[in-house]
Amino acid sequence: MLLSFSVFAQQKPILLYPNGVPNSKKAPANYVEKREGYSVSLVTDPTITPYFPGKGKANGTAVIVFPGGGYINLTVTYEGEDIAKAFNKIGVTAFVVKYRLPSDEIMVDKTIGPLQDAQRAIQIVREGAAEFGVKPNKIGIIGFSAGGHLASTLATHFKKAVIANPTNISLRPDFAMLIYPVITFGPYAHAGSRENLIGKNPSQELIDLYSNEKQVTPDTPPCFIIHAENDDTVPVQNALLFYDALLKNNVKAEMHLFQEGGHGF
Repeated sequence: MLLSFSVFAQQKPILLYPNGVPNSKKAPANYVEKREGYSVSLVTDPTITPYFPGKGKANGTAVIVFPGGGYINLTVTYEGEDIAKAFNKIGVTAFVVKYRLPSDEIMVDKTIGPLQDAQRAIQIVREGAAEFGVKPNKIGIIGFSAGGHLASTLATHFKKAVIANPTNISLRPDFAMLIYPVITFGPYAHAGSRENLIGKNPSQELIDLYSNEKQVTPDTPPCFIIHAENDDTVPVQNALLFYDALLKNNVKAEMHLFQEGGHGF
């Protein structure tokens, strides 16, 4: 991890697990990472790619970006690279995570695979804050759609590490931005995201565990939420349920709802 800043400035992907991916099984021969247009799928070697503001513009804040894609692929362009570059324009250092998608083919326990990568991403940024030129207490996250589910999971499940964390680095984001997010695995769930993460016939315990409106506590970081009321992919109730839970726990929250916009805007 102690690479020079000049290497980081090249915006090269950094392996999340240079010494071997946890919770993994040997991938079948046909399970090979694929990029088609704006999306990436079949990820076996997760990475984090830093994007730095222009010289002299960095303000010390960092944002870790989790693209969406229903837990079946990753929209790495307009929910990844483009977002990072937009943050750079306002002085924020951004990190795009290419996380593993839940799969029984490559994981021992697919329900924790994406969260492991999310926790590892914040661990890397916080441990390397000085190298990256960011403040360790100004590291936030942003997630879109299923990436919003992963971000909201990271924001509510940070007290239980699902990765090795020998130095007890805080895995809690300092703030979270959830954009048309999948939140609940209850009646308003995005069925595809739920099935891909926890299977076709999950227990009620597992449904509740990943219905993140049920996991909010007063320690949940401040949240910023955006959704469109006519989203016919992820119902707006996902945002409403999470916002209501934040208010009930006295967590600072701001929500913006658009009359129109659909999904993936």
